Amino acid sequence: MAHALRSFFVPGKTQSPIVLRAAQRTLVACAVAIALARPFALHAEASGKEDPNAECMTCHEDRSLKHQGKGGRTVSLFVDAKALARSVHATNACVSCHTDAAEVPHTDGFVAKPASCVSCHATQTRNYDASAHQLARQAGKANAPDCAGCHGTHDIGKVNAPGSRLRYTRQIETCGACHPAVAAEVKGSIHGRALAAGAREAPGCTDCHAEHVARLATAAPNKIAGDVCSRCHASERMNTKFSLPADRVKTFYESYHGLASKLGSTRAANCASCHGVHNILPSSDPRSSIHPSNLQNTCGKCHPGASARFAEGKIHVLNGASDGFGGTVNRWVRRVYLALIFGVIGLMLLHNALAWWRKAARSFHASDRVVLRMDLAQRIQHFLLATSFVYLAITGFALKYPDSWIAWLGGPNEELRKTGHRIAGVFLLSLGAVHLGYLAVTQEGRRLFRDLLPARSDLRDLATVALRLLGRDAARPRFGRFGYPEKFEYWAVLWGTGIMGVTGFAIWFKIDVTRFLPRWVVDVATTIHFYEAVLAVLAILVWHLYHVMFDPDTYPMNWAWMDGRVSEAWHREEHPEDTLARRVPPPGSAKSDGSSTKSAQAKKAFSDDTPGLSP
Repeated sequence: MAHALRSFFVPGKTQSPIVLRAAQRTLVACAVAIALARPFALHAEASGKEDPNAECMTCHEDRSLKHQGKGGRTVSLFVDAKALARSVHATNACVSCHTDAAEVPHTDGFVAKPASCVSCHATQTRNYDASAHQLARQAGKANAPDCAGCHGTHDIGKVNAPGSRLRYTRQIETCGACHPAVAAEVKGSIHGRALAAGAREAPGCTDCHAEHVARLATAAPNKIAGDVCSRCHASERMNTKFSLPADRVKTFYESYHGLASKLGSTRAANCASCHGVHNILPSSDPRSSIHPSNLQNTCGKCHPGASARFAEGKIHVLNGASDGFGGTVNRWVRRVYLALIFGVIGLMLLHNALAWWRKAARSFHASDRVVLRMDLAQRIQHFLLATSFVYLAITGFALKYPDSWIAWLGGPNEELRKTGHRIAGVFLLSLGAVHLGYLAVTQEGRRLFRDLLPARSDLRDLATVALRLLGRDAARPRFGRFGYPEKFEYWAVLWGTGIMGVTGFAIWFKIDVTRFLPRWVVDVATTIHFYEAVLAVLAILVWHLYHVMFDPDTYPMNWAWMDGRVSEAWHREEHPEDTLARRVPPPGSAKSDGSSTKSAQAKKAFSDDTPGLSP
């Protein structure tokens, strides 16, 4: 044919229109012939491949093939080849599931074991082994469903396929084969009617009962609201789509029943206790357990003798804000008490705050505060350190817990918190560099460094204090300018600042870091950064604030952070070996700017006797 076609086209020769039309008809005929012949060629090719199930189907395509099972039960051994071809196992060989039936023909008396699913579905099989169905089978209930009981045998389809036994529209039917009474209740319930109407979001059997474990998501009654019902009734999408009340789970947990459940009570009423289990109906349905005519009986299950008036109480309301006259009275009582609480407690706070302020100011203006503990440069550094530390703590925890109350303190959005945190971090590191320069360059800084160096005497002082705290009779340690509490805190601040700086930059510039180091280095830096922050904040609250505020010998405050001064008596008691401490004129002494008069006036004002405010 190729030779014939070539004869029509001779290079350099012009063909007549008749010849060209003949060539065109020839090409079309060849194309049609090839197209018609292709299916036959493919069939011949496919028929050359051996069907792995052909030998099995020789016998099992016989509808009359049966086997006498246990208890005289007749078991059909027929396999519908067409149904198998449509199933999800169409490409599997028979022996993939029936592993003990590989030898064909079978020996006399051969009885195949149930198909094994574990080789492909290990996780599902493991879950099934812990299910109520498997436990029932182990207890001798042979009719309890196995894999085939729910999924089928040779006609298993995808779960959401229209013909699947486990499709949401057929689950009630499938489960109802063993649970007919329950299936009837579910069909008549609000959930069953929604499923029948085509609402896919309505819960089917496996939405409340785990698929292969086949029980409620948790066996504990106090978990039903949180682990089962809340998956739909606390969903904003579901409540919006179906116009359901959005606060049902929240208000339950604010009720007595919900609070008791959260505390672990298994006797407190849960959702199913009032609404039912499978026969859940709207409150407008006279058959519903929460219909007004049935509430007395429903409440009476847990509250014997409950009257109709007792059953009028509302569960799903916020702060008792129910409707009707009683609800109105309840709302106004709540408002009055809130006003009373804020008014009375607010006045108490104001009274005590003013009393504390007057006493604190009196201690601040005490005439014996003549020992200088911190000069101006040290006070400025301390103030900048404290303010930057507090801001870093707030913004850092706000970034870590964006849904907490502290996030509001860190700023209105994540970008502002992040930027502020980084700026404060750079500022703190810069302050640390300035402090190191202060220690190296200034005379007072070098003296401060020498006095803060750990010494062997610090260990002896710590041991002595430990004995005293345990009630042993030991001499009071004689601290110099700084004792072990101040030294420990100072070096902890330096160490912590360095750690937070290194890990903070690793988190900030993670892209650059991972060009040279593994990604897990950033993860470890993030962990260190967080827990070092927790450690630092707790150390300030537990250690620092005690020594400068809550120590009874120091209360209400060590004022050295403000003007550098402490009292002579306190200094002699706490730091008797600090013989080089500087003495300065007492507060209110004569100054060139005339401030002594103002200070004396303030001191007199704060020293006036006030009833109930005397120290």
